[in-house]
Amino acid sequence: MDYECIFVDDGSSDQTFEEIRKIAQKDARVHGISFSRNFGHQTALSAGLQAAKGDLVVMMDADGQHPPKVINELLEEQKKGFEIVNTQRLDTADAGAAKKLSSKWYYKILNLLSDVRIEPASSDFRLMTRKAVDAFLQFEEKERFTRGLVSWMGFSQSIIQYIAPERMSGESKYTLGKMIRFAFVGITSFSSKPLKFSIYAGIFSLIFGILYTIYIITVYVKGDTITGWASMMIVILFLGGIQLLSLGIIGEYIAGIFNESKKRPLYFIKDRC
Repeated sequence: MDYECIFVDDGSSDQTFEEIRKIAQKDARVHGISFSRNFGHQTALSAGLQAAKGDLVVMMDADGQHPPKVINELLEEQKKGFEIVNTQRLDTADAGAAKKLSSKWYYKILNLLSDVRIEPASSDFRLMTRKAVDAFLQFEEKERFTRGLVSWMGFSQSIIQYIAPERMSGESKYTLGKMIRFAFVGITSFSSKPLKFSIYAGIFSLIFGILYTIYIITVYVKGDTITGWASMMIVILFLGGIQLLSLGIIGEYIAGIFNESKKRPLYFIKDRC
């Protein structure tokens, strides 16, 4: 089977692209793309798919946690007629208990809120046919959640399980802040349910307010003394918290609309080899 390898250097600060260039000079099947800056993991995947010319395309990370030997399993599974063969991590060698637990609950919350089901512990290590790749490349949004987009596409899909080994070197650039941001993109890109939360919160606050008003009137009629300060603070903090949370959710959607409306290019390429 003939093949090509496309490396996407997402604005690295070391000599990564020079190493890719050396490999490409020795092997014509190797191609390199270097971004002008760091545009993000999901954008780098899209750039690789745009550059790929094969009838079958495998996307994977270069940190060694996507085992190359699994590619053979992906190819065998695709022969059964699947357009997309996804992967699911059974375990990660260097993942702590906190990360595993947070990942588990993230997918539970994501599938609860999302209109598209995404398999827990799924990864961006997958095989796609040319038909599926061409369909994927029609997406134009800037804020990308690839595994969600792939699930939304449809087509006949299968899944292969694997155990992720430790990273070959270095440390993950996915900080807590980036993971939280990635989570927000995943939720807001595939569901409007968080917006409806404001409606339900408003209805709940209204009912709570009516019941509390009835309580105050009843106590007043009985002639009991009402201190007022503590109860008033509880109501103010409760309603204020719901309002701020609702504004934050709406702000996420507005920010998404703002970013899409600018129509900026997805990335810029500094160099190729």
